[in-house]
Amino acid sequence: MVQEEVNLVGDVKKQADKLKSNLIDIQSVLEDAERKQVKERAVRVWLDKLKDVCYDMDDVLDEWSYAILTWKTGDAEENIHNQQKIRCSFLGSPCFRLNQVVQRRDIALKIKEVSEKVDEIANERARHGLQINRGTDEIQRLISTSLVDELNVCGRDNEKKIIVSKLLAESSQEARDVDVISLVGLGGIGKTTLAQLAFNDAEVTAHFEKKIWVCVSEPFDEVRIAKAILEKLEGSTPNLVELQSLLERVSQSIKGMRFLLVLDDVWTENHEHWEQLKRSLTGCARGSRILVTTRKATVATMMRTNHQINIETLSDDACRSIFNHLAFHERGKDECERLTDIGNEIVNKCKGLPLAAKVLGGLMQSKRTREEWEDVLCSELWRLDQVDKDQVEKKIFLPLLLSYYDLPSVVRRCFLYCAMFPKDYKMNRDELVKMWMAQGYLKGTGSRDMEVVGEQSLNLSQSSIKEIPKEVGKLIHLRDLNLKWCRELVSLPETMCDLCNLQSLDVRECWSLKELPRATVKLINLRHLCIDDSGVAFMPKGIGRLTCLRTLDYFPLCGGGENESKAANLRELKNLDHIGGSLDIRNLRGGGIEDAAEAQLKNKKRLLHLYLFLIEDDNLIEVLQPPSDLERLSIHNYGGIGLPNWMMALTRLQELELSYCFNLEVLPPLGRLPNLESLRLYASEVRRLDAGFVGIEEVENANNINEGEIARVTAFPKLKSLEISGVEEWDGIERRVGEEDATTTSIFIIMPQLQQLIIEECPLLRALPDYVLAASLQELRLYDCRNLEVLPPLGRLPNLESLVLEMLQVRRLDAGFLGIEEVENADNINEGKIARVAAFPKLKRLHIRTLFGLEEWDGIERRVGEEDATTTSIFIIMPQLQRLEIDFCPLLRALPDYVLAASLQELRLGGCGNLEVLPPLGRLPNLETLKFSWLGVRRYTDDMELDVAVHTAI
Repeated sequence: MVQEEVNLVGDVKKQADKLKSNLIDIQSVLEDAERKQVKERAVRVWLDKLKDVCYDMDDVLDEWSYAILTWKTGDAEENIHNQQKIRCSFLGSPCFRLNQVVQRRDIALKIKEVSEKVDEIANERARHGLQINRGTDEIQRLISTSLVDELNVCGRDNEKKIIVSKLLAESSQEARDVDVISLVGLGGIGKTTLAQLAFNDAEVTAHFEKKIWVCVSEPFDEVRIAKAILEKLEGSTPNLVELQSLLERVSQSIKGMRFLLVLDDVWTENHEHWEQLKRSLTGCARGSRILVTTRKATVATMMRTNHQINIETLSDDACRSIFNHLAFHERGKDECERLTDIGNEIVNKCKGLPLAAKVLGGLMQSKRTREEWEDVLCSELWRLDQVDKDQVEKKIFLPLLLSYYDLPSVVRRCFLYCAMFPKDYKMNRDELVKMWMAQGYLKGTGSRDMEVVGEQSLNLSQSSIKEIPKEVGKLIHLRDLNLKWCRELVSLPETMCDLCNLQSLDVRECWSLKELPRATVKLINLRHLCIDDSGVAFMPKGIGRLTCLRTLDYFPLCGGGENESKAANLRELKNLDHIGGSLDIRNLRGGGIEDAAEAQLKNKKRLLHLYLFLIEDDNLIEVLQPPSDLERLSIHNYGGIGLPNWMMALTRLQELELSYCFNLEVLPPLGRLPNLESLRLYASEVRRLDAGFVGIEEVENANNINEGEIARVTAFPKLKSLEISGVEEWDGIERRVGEEDATTTSIFIIMPQLQQLIIEECPLLRALPDYVLAASLQELRLYDCRNLEVLPPLGRLPNLESLVLEMLQVRRLDAGFLGIEEVENADNINEGKIARVAAFPKLKRLHIRTLFGLEEWDGIERRVGEEDATTTSIFIIMPQLQRLEIDFCPLLRALPDYVLAASLQELRLGGCGNLEVLPPLGRLPNLETLKFSWLGVRRYTDDMELDVAVHTAI
């Protein structure tokens, strides 16, 4: 007995390795068993036992990994001065080694116990015929035909018309090619039925010389498909067996023929399988068609589909018709009325799936009493009695399980894990992936990370927890520790760093947490460290050893003081080349240039967002070069006079923010960044935006410029959002081609996609360049531009939806603001002309605030046919305005009629002491909110009759 235990202790590593090997084999068996359990209940019971053992195996292997880490740490501390190599033996400190022996013995006994369970279950494996390799398909696939009962099809008339029209339309391909039409949708949604309806349509039958129906299914068997085509074309099955001979025969048979080929239930995404078959179909007559049904959009893409038709779920009425046709068959009127309300609720469970409506309708056909119907309604489908359950499983679940079992084994387990969440639960993608990782569902292969191939989890987020107990270190199986929003948490225990299997630590928004434990560097399996917006002031020294890290969102530098000796510097980032997503580096004035260079940020290829805070000189930022694929860059509190040279090499940059760069006077040619979508310049010393900022040069000789060259001087080609502050001058770019001709063409295309423009705190700015007033502009805000006395013709912006004017010196809003001119001769104006003088055609929100000098807001009264009984305004102004706010315009005397659009829903007027008369607000049919404050109104017009439904505050 003693000898046996000694052998156990000595061979524990060997036994652990063997157990790992068994775990890999069992995962293959699990895949086969999961497929067979659908039809064999005995396999389900065996599978549950096997999964339990798998969890036991996983736990004991975790304990073994933890023990190894503990021993290595102990050896390292014992030999820290002489740096001897760690040895796993029974020699050394007697007390420490004795603990190792005891721990080895305990683990060895657990491994032995689990191994015995595995052996017992393995003996049962043969009885169920399970194989290590992936088993064959255990689910019978229904073979479809072209036959259909049209009388029982509901709610698909429109889809049928679309499909038939595509089949009969002129070919979009060359004469030798065949148009492919793909019907894509969920299993059971009715793709095959629609294909059958189109296949049997009278016009379709008359249009094609031959119609061929092939049920493809899985696997994609080219030989079988070719034989099926030939059988229909020639009337008999050929004796050929070689694919080459069969395809040549197909090619000869369809030569010059206009045919329709339906390939029903296609699954394969293998391009080679399809191309061999398609090549044999060339040479047919123009107008031939291939109609494909598939559950996968990727299949439609692979087959080079000309027309993809996505089949949506049925309406409730159509589902109800299918259900009622079966469920109420041969029932009396009174009985139908008694069960209709329950039937409608059952139909709601079908979620528009015709197969579900059909199967449940058939199930209810045999239910005679209301109680039986209520039992079905109140039960989940898997809780029905055995007979009903069998019927539902076979007719609904089995067809749908085809999609499930088409998934890779790894994806199937991840999919099943989601079933633990409540219905309609919104899952965070990144959190879900971490949980899959913690469960061991995702395994890295080669260079592929677990995250790319997609926890036993302790989630204490949003709790009021103030302290984590020291005993947390004993939870050695813990993978994910989520403490997000624990805002009273002051510290983390050092014992937490004993969690050698921990993969994710989240302390975001733990504002009271000032530092991480020193031993955090022991968490060698940590992949995600999230500390953004916490109180953590520095990273612990040695953090660079955590080379498994994939997420490190925040890296504050110490910058001196009492914590400097235990704080990490920038060079610790050197070996963390796998970090991706966002990285926020704070307090960079505490980082040296040599340390910054050693960080080698450019090697972090997965890094997409970089935030740099508090940099004092140009040299430091120059060595912090990020990877060229960076998508977002923010630089805050920068003391240099110029931006780094590497910035213009960021050709994939989408967002750029420069704020509080107090010495920055000149910008690089940012207009040359081809993918820049958002640019924010705030609180810098840049006083002028000129052609250099746009990234173009003056053209001396424009006579020979052609269309191709015009395209080459496009600046900010993808910019959608621009925020500017502190600028004094903003130069326009006026150089044009053909200036002496009647028609001129600008050689510069600047910000053609701009949608949002915000200009703030530019008190010396006198004018805006024309190019920022792009036709695509949807939102414009002008704030504290006190020298801007005349506004450009903003009414000409065809897509502007929101306009905010605040703290401007504008004294008058007239026709120039609207972008229209007075019409001298209205006699010949027709409907077309009226459309051409529309102003603010899409404006929905107008907010005018603190325009202290605004005195006049001109109305536009010019009309067509003023002498007639009926008059038509030649100006259409703000026809879609929904929200109007006017605050603190003390000199404003009146509002123009055009702001009182019929679409107006909210009107707020305040601080307009000179506004003495209100317009006829009672005529506004859609007004919902009306608020007055601090007005000089002395009387209301006769039309000031407000509906009681309008919310009013006066």
